[in-house]
Amino acid sequence: MSTAGTIDRPLTHDPKKQAPMKAATREPTGSATRDFTTAGAHTSRQNRTREMQLIPEAMARAHMHERLREAEAQRPADRLLAARRMQRRAERASRRARRALAMAVMQ
Repeated sequence: MSTAGTIDRPLTHDPKKQAPMKAATREPTGSATRDFTTAGAHTSRQNRTREMQLIPEAMARAHMHERLREAEAQRPADRLLAARRMQRRAERASRRARRALAMAVMQ
């Protein structure tokens, strides 16, 4: 069953294995208008598509840098809060020690 394929159902979808296209016999060679190249438009369209695909990545990178900047700005405030907590803890320990000393002296 080696029947040739039709236009709707080609024998193979690989263009290299298909029969080459024959020139139309109705119009003489060179009578058609020259094809204009769309390479520049295609390339710019590809670049725009590539740039558009990279937009979410750039936005994520900017978001990450913003979060890092916020974290860097928050660090001194966190250190200050920790220092104040430790100072209060040290003051409480100092008061307990004084009270314990005073109780020991009184007895």
